[in-house]
Amino acid sequence: MSSESSFDIVSKVDMQELNNAIVQAEREIENRFDFKGSKSSIKLEKEELVISSDDEYKLKSVIDILQTKMIKRDVPIKNMDFGKIEAASLGTVRQRVKLKQGIGQDEAKKINVLIRDSKLKVKSQIQGDQLRVTGKSRDDLQAVISLLRGANLELELQFTNYR
Repeated sequence: MSSESSFDIVSKVDMQELNNAIVQAEREIENRFDFKGSKSSIKLEKEELVISSDDEYKLKSVIDILQTKMIKRDVPIKNMDFGKIEAASLGTVRQRVKLKQGIGQDEAKKINVLIRDSKLKVKSQIQGDQLRVTGKSRDDLQAVISLLRGANLELELQFTNYR
């Protein structure tokens, strides 16, 4: 049994890196000429971002700046679930962005089906908000990782606990 190798498939957002990306984005917004006098802000409230700005165009610019900073810090932007743009106080607009932590049951089932259909000699099982893949051959496990990286999923996946 000790010859079995395994790894876990998880989907998490590193909150410290996200916080660093928010600080960098706010600093850039503060210094940019096109945002002078603007009421743009990015706030992190538990598992949700609240982005606000003067109008929709500036809001989109703030989101673009934030996503650029997130990419540079290896924070997955696929795990962002954008809400609708709503009117806020003093003529500003606001958008809430939920951060997806963990793999939901539907996504876990899709990943399980992908692994099963690959005909590789591995077993995958759902364990809460993550999946564990086990197999005798490390090459098969590497093939599963390559398969999942190539698959177009709604979540950004990380592969941890590789043994």
